[in-house]
Amino acid sequence: MTATLSDPLVIAGKPYRSRLLTGTGKFKDLDETRLATEAAGAEIVTVAIRRSNIGQDPGQPNLLDVLPPARYTILPNTAGCYTADDAVRTCRLARELLDGHSLVKLEVLGDQRTLFPDVVQTLQAAETLVREGFKVMVYTSDDPILAKRLEEIGCVAVMPLAAPIGSGLGIQNRWNLLEIVENAKVPILVDAGVGTASDAAVAMELGCDGVLMNTAIAGARQPVLMAGAMRKAIEAGREAFLAGRIPRKRYASASSPIDGTIG
Repeated sequence: MTATLSDPLVIAGKPYRSRLLTGTGKFKDLDETRLATEAAGAEIVTVAIRRSNIGQDPGQPNLLDVLPPARYTILPNTAGCYTADDAVRTCRLARELLDGHSLVKLEVLGDQRTLFPDVVQTLQAAETLVREGFKVMVYTSDDPILAKRLEEIGCVAVMPLAAPIGSGLGIQNRWNLLEIVENAKVPILVDAGVGTASDAAVAMELGCDGVLMNTAIAGARQPVLMAGAMRKAIEAGREAFLAGRIPRKRYASASSPIDGTIG
């Protein structure tokens, strides 16, 4: 069936209008978090369970007061976990805090400097979480074979990096992403490495189903303004992908050819 502009992004059976997912860390305060999220038009927001208060500390400001679960799908993530056991434990805590919520973002890091994923630990954690009934959106490297394996395990979305987390380097290996997209039967979302609106547009032009970002928005000089720019870039990139770009050619082809003209 041919994709159309009105098709929703479907994650674990639930449709979403927005294909831009945003993080909630690194903003100067909760009010800026709220304003940027609204400007981005995001419907799914990630929350680092180890770094954000969503009820663990009753005496501190609660993120859910400004991003209520009635309006947003809260996506707890395992940021800061370096072993499968830690990641699984964090997801279980999130499920308790969010009254049985099963949708999670899994990331298991392997290196503190680059924040590249530990793919062995990621696979192990994914298998355990899927077996326990979690709906897993998984951060991984841009390896097409690994992406397919994570899909086969039962992850509801695969989220390859475009570049290292927080680097802002943009899409560094579009051919790997294209291979992943063309062979996937679950949503593929770029996660990590986006720096500006053109990076988000490129990801969508490649056929990715969505993009998740945090630093690119929160670290901008004007986060709320950048959030709006990212929203437009996601929409433009999706439209361009569906429209179908012209093929690249070695030589020019005139927009107004003279063949067949009179005189």
